[in-house]
Amino acid sequence: MISKSEVRPGDGWRYYFCGVMVGDGHRPAGTPLRAARDEAGVPPGIWRGEGLAAVGLTAGDVVTERQAELLLGEGRHPDADRIEREHLEAGDDPAKARRATVLGRPVEHNRSLKTEKAKQRTPWLGMDLTFRPPPTAHIAWALMDDKRRLVLESCQDTAVDKTLKWLGESVAEIRWKAGGKERDRVKDGLIVAVFRHYESRAAESKPLLHDHAVVSIRARRPDGSGTWGNVSADSLLAHIVAADTLYLLYFMEEVSARLGWAWEPREVTPGRRPVMEIAGIDRRLIGWQSTRRQQIEEALFVLTAEYVEEHGHEPGERAAYGLACRAADQTCPPKRTEPRSLSELRERWRESAVDAVGADVVDRLAQRARAAAAAVWARVRPVVDIVLAAIDVVAVVYVMRGAFKRHHLLAEARRHLSYVLRGRPHEPGLDEQIVQTIVDDYTRPVGRGLTMTTDLHALYPRDTEDQAVLRPLTRNRTLPLYARARLAARALSARVHAVRRSERLGSRARPHTVAVPGASRSGPWLSRTDLKAGRAQDQQQETMSPRWSRPAPRSRPSPRWPSASRTVSGSATSPTVSGSGPPRRRARRRTPRRPECSRSRAGHQLEDPHDHTGEPAAPGAEGGPRPSPRSQREDSRRAR
Repeated sequence: MISKSEVRPGDGWRYYFCGVMVGDGHRPAGTPLRAARDEAGVPPGIWRGEGLAAVGLTAGDVVTERQAELLLGEGRHPDADRIEREHLEAGDDPAKARRATVLGRPVEHNRSLKTEKAKQRTPWLGMDLTFRPPPTAHIAWALMDDKRRLVLESCQDTAVDKTLKWLGESVAEIRWKAGGKERDRVKDGLIVAVFRHYESRAAESKPLLHDHAVVSIRARRPDGSGTWGNVSADSLLAHIVAADTLYLLYFMEEVSARLGWAWEPREVTPGRRPVMEIAGIDRRLIGWQSTRRQQIEEALFVLTAEYVEEHGHEPGERAAYGLACRAADQTCPPKRTEPRSLSELRERWRESAVDAVGADVVDRLAQRARAAAAAVWARVRPVVDIVLAAIDVVAVVYVMRGAFKRHHLLAEARRHLSYVLRGRPHEPGLDEQIVQTIVDDYTRPVGRGLTMTTDLHALYPRDTEDQAVLRPLTRNRTLPLYARARLAARALSARVHAVRRSERLGSRARPHTVAVPGASRSGPWLSRTDLKAGRAQDQQQETMSPRWSRPAPRSRPSPRWPSASRTVSGSATSPTVSGSGPPRRRARRRTPRRPECSRSRAGHQLEDPHDHTGEPAAPGAEGGPRPSPRSQREDSRRAR
């Protein structure tokens, strides 16, 4: 998971000096950074990113307090003291020497009277991106041996580096001119300072491996002039969720490749998105580790009830996120003033976990994870179908958002890959291929911008009567939003399977194969064609004699007869589609039988067996059915 917060000059940056750089602890005034960091037991911050060469830094260098203050606190060169001293020795005035160390527009520009109306807000100097792996990864990192702990830390480093590289190459845009009219990719990449922390801020210390990646807003323009500008903050903010899903995908792949573990979805809240967790980790340990989450959920329950009382409906995705942030702020405990080393923390965590779930569960974590991974790989086939993935992604995004942009599709495509692959590596560019398939085949533009929506005519090319099949799901307030999205995705995927099955069998595709669930109906929905066919059968049935009538010769059943069924899973009804194509003809019996009554969709219909010529055989005739003794007595009684 990735969370973000802005870094501003002044008090905003002092918070990082006193807390983040020393492990979210308390740094007394006058204490050097190295001494406070050693006392807190956290590793030093290091520089990362593709743009370090532009300021004379190397990836892996330790972040000094002066470098962080100059670049992330004032927007100046990390080695500004040396550059300013050289200019002063060359005879430049102090103002010109200081201006030579500023990267881009100086911070004082926003405080000038000339720009008071245009720039009334405090400028950003950085963005703090917090990378946190899933809860089961924290548990394995805290309670297993040192060898696996180091492997998990290496997986975290690799996933963070790859995600930051993607942000710098594919997302970050630098802007210049009035209002940021000119935008282009950054020339060298981003400059990032990463600080690692080990524990959460709960009242009782619990393991929480996470990294604070403070991204500098300064970057060089690609015009070749060597000037500096500001990275567009809105582009980074818009792609936070897509970066989050990419980070999780990379972390899952690294853990599965190095430790042989598998992943499985876990439903935290009914009707919400599942969370990917390491298979085999005891659920009781998740509850032991997530004490902070329990506090947030209790406060969130109260805030959600107030929201429903005020607005009359459940909060949507954006409103729910805002309520969760408010709940986290309300329950945030004060920082601890007693620093502890990592070895001491691990001993305390192990003792606490043993008291909560027992020593047997804690000692066999790795063994159970390997056994659960073997079961997952035997049950799940990690194969990605581009068409089915595109259908699933566009259905979920359409139901949850209506109108969307490319980065929304990209985030959902990466979620789909994590659900399907379960930690297996994916081909580079597979997520972009899924998104491009959706944009080309299943969407249409909305307005003048980059917003788009689902093209229902593309999802139902020849079925004009079923083009509104997804709209009842979007208006149904009885189910959570994500549950409605999953119903739509299953319905469309079932239709794709039905079309493929009909093509494989060499028959025509059935036009109406999606059943939309309804709260007040006990059977599947019937289309207009189904109702017409049923009425025609009723009229034909009324003209037939109820006993020994001679109906018209049977013809081969039509392959266009719609078929739909329902399956119930839990409390939600999910639509499924039965197979398409002509039904198989039963083998002819050698001994003729008495005509039987067969039940159809429209009602009851009496059928008579046919002889080998295709014409109905008369009762008692050669090759026809023989009357039973009881029917013979009834016939003789009528004759008398």
